[in-house]
Amino acid sequence: MHLESDIPDWPSCQSTVVRGHQVASGNGEDKRFPEGTLRLQKPFFKEAGLDLTGWHLATMNLSLLPATYEIINPRLTFRQVQWHPDVPPEDFSFMDCRVEDQAGLIYYPHPETKPEHEQPEDVLEVLLPVRLLGIGYSSHVRFSPNPDQVRLKSDS
Repeated sequence: MHLESDIPDWPSCQSTVVRGHQVASGNGEDKRFPEGTLRLQKPFFKEAGLDLTGWHLATMNLSLLPATYEIINPRLTFRQVQWHPDVPPEDFSFMDCRVEDQAGLIYYPHPETKPEHEQPEDVLEVLLPVRLLGIGYSSHVRFSPNPDQVRLKSDS
């Protein structure tokens, strides 16, 4: 999949890496997904047009506080994805972004169809092709979403 990473004027905000539920990677305690939800969802996403082959199959959870965001025009949206027999179908959207200088995708399970593992309103999950070395919980990173797809809003 081509990533839109060479656009120099995307707005950015400082974000903080926060701990998530760890179900996307399979590092959490949910025994239904020992290899991670992303590994289970990957073939469904590929069939719908998003090939994550070779990507790091874990999300980086970014708190944007004090900024907020508004999703305005996702690059891709997949509706009613039945990716697991014990989980109701979910809607997913994906938007282009950068974390530091690495192109990636915002992974957005729609809250209205997500049955559990909710994220706080200030947190976005990001998929990257590779794991960023030296980045861990509480690290501050520059986050830049495609402004045609996601609008950053500042309280200032």
